[in-house]
Amino acid sequence: MSTFGSSYSRGRTSTEKALQKLKHFCGYQERCHAEVKQKLYSLGLLKKEVEELIARLIEEEYLNEERFAIQFASGKLRIKGWGKVKIRYELKQKGVSEFCIVKALKSLDETEYTSGFKRIADKKWLALQSEKNIFVKKNKWKQFLLQRGFEPAIINTWSVLE
Repeated sequence: MSTFGSSYSRGRTSTEKALQKLKHFCGYQERCHAEVKQKLYSLGLLKKEVEELIARLIEEEYLNEERFAIQFASGKLRIKGWGKVKIRYELKQKGVSEFCIVKALKSLDETEYTSGFKRIADKKWLALQSEKNIFVKKNKWKQFLLQRGFEPAIINTWSVLE
């Protein structure tokens, strides 16, 4: 028969073991602070231990929120074809600071952003070819681009009809 203390200690990881796991966790992919905190709590660590380990990971350059935000933004732009609005929203959801969000959005290459937008806009316009009503077609097209996180200003300036 197990007591409370023994079952608790079985589910807990030592701080040194947790640090090694987190170094590996942060080493193969950039992570935000919230992901690392969640991982540490899942290992059964207490709040004080979590804060100490996060500080240590930051000192040792395993954890850098600014670097995470920049890499996240450029990846979502290139791979998923997201616009700045959606990238900003997702970074906020991950608990990234406003400073890092702004820096990440500024780091995006404008020509890459515009060419990505044009590619997605053209592809969607062609996909809506079967829609006969031009107003319905334009509305569906705009809604799709808004869902992808592109700003209304860039959508309104782009003309697929030319």
